[in-house]
Amino acid sequence: MKKITKLLVANRGEIALRVLRSAREMGLKTVAIYSEADRNALHVRYADEAVCVGGPQSSQSYLRGERIIEVCKELGVDAIHPGYGFLSENAEFARMVKAAGITFVGPSPEAMNIMGDKLSAKQAVKAYNIPLVPGTDEAISDVEEAKRIARAVGFPILIKASAGGGGKGMRLVHHEDEFEEQMKMAVSEATSAFGDGAVFIEKFVTGPRHIEIQVLGDEHGNIVHLFERECSIQRRHQKVIEEAPSSVLTPELRAEMGRCAVDVARACNYTGAGTVEFLLDDQRNFYFLEMNTRLQVEHPVTECITGLDLVKEQIKVAQGEPLSFRQDDLSITGHAIEVRVYAEDPQNNFLPDIGQLTTYVRPQGPGVRVDDGFEQGMDIPIYYDPMIAKLVAFGKDRTEAIERMLRAIAEYQITGIETTLPFGTYVLTHPAFVSGDFDTNFVKDHFQPSVLANNAPNAELEQLAAVLAAKLLTEQKSSGAAGNGAAASGPAVQTSNWQKNRLHGR
Repeated sequence: MKKITKLLVANRGEIALRVLRSAREMGLKTVAIYSEADRNALHVRYADEAVCVGGPQSSQSYLRGERIIEVCKELGVDAIHPGYGFLSENAEFARMVKAAGITFVGPSPEAMNIMGDKLSAKQAVKAYNIPLVPGTDEAISDVEEAKRIARAVGFPILIKASAGGGGKGMRLVHHEDEFEEQMKMAVSEATSAFGDGAVFIEKFVTGPRHIEIQVLGDEHGNIVHLFERECSIQRRHQKVIEEAPSSVLTPELRAEMGRCAVDVARACNYTGAGTVEFLLDDQRNFYFLEMNTRLQVEHPVTECITGLDLVKEQIKVAQGEPLSFRQDDLSITGHAIEVRVYAEDPQNNFLPDIGQLTTYVRPQGPGVRVDDGFEQGMDIPIYYDPMIAKLVAFGKDRTEAIERMLRAIAEYQITGIETTLPFGTYVLTHPAFVSGDFDTNFVKDHFQPSVLANNAPNAELEQLAAVLAAKLLTEQKSSGAAGNGAAASGPAVQTSNWQKNRLHGR
């Protein structure tokens, strides 16, 4: 047992505050780090101790691994939690932490290396017969050979960066005559973004859903999955709204995907909390995409439906404790939805916005959770990700979760900057989302920014409300609300003033 008594959180904002709270509940002493831009941040004030590690740029502060380890030695810290982003999936940093005699709250550097590269991850899971998207399982640099493979796989295809993520170094190619140019662009982007120009080819899965499985493993060989999260509502290949469980997975498909996710974790001897991501096509075939070797942004929805605190479980595993439950002990209760509240303008292609939070009032009430790192009067810094908060709603079923989220969005008062809250209302009142009939193309296929404008007519909102009301009446006459794993019923949406105002940004 490696008893942890003092924990440093090598991160900022809402995730730093979220980790600090769980650590405090466990009786641990806590240390925050911060940049000069975050001197007055909430996580700095919350921790028992806080140390400035450099300038506002991430490279001057939150990415300074050696300086962070120095702080640990100076303050007698015996464990580091990296949160997500920054150094959380940096295998070299994890090695440095271990070499310094400090516990890293996360997987081993070896597991990070295997799963941090999409090609090595594919190689690792082959022995477990995990379904893979047709394509190459090794880097390819010869354009003519790549063309030949693409023809064999069949267009459209994706050219993807091996070391990449977030859509960087990825190119969709519909026809062979554009292949060479797109491949050169993908290599260039990958080199610029990741310092690694390796790319590979995959069949483009049309109409896919992005389904991920939360896994948890300990140092004693025990690995379980904590069910799925639906992450198909995305912009620029990045998630905006997530929910758990998915409305399309049957119990049988859930069990099969969960088994595969556990095998993926087993393939790299994974310990701690991690996420295995899959693509689900329109025929309900699923394919392994990648594994994220850290806590995910959207972990709160899993906590809601399982009743577990994933940060506490991470810390327990890091101390060498075995998991206190088995797969059969776990079950899904209720439904949870998360809306990421970004300082972005949905009417302007989700362009990031900066400024002061002139008004900032969080929603409250039953089933509402807000993970944030801001308060009224604070500025949104230009140096970091523009996410302000994660708004989570939990209900007994999908219908209640949607209803509560709509109410929470309406209560969330933010002025001074543009946010994605009106977009959240748009999605949650759209027939495609309510019915569960959507995929990762939702924004491209359905989103109309003009509806969010202050002076936009209310015709579309009226139409959406009418569809939802009709759907609810139909379902009330039938057998009742759908259970987990089925396309759930829609919310009882009325065309009330608060919904019109929130949808139109007022």
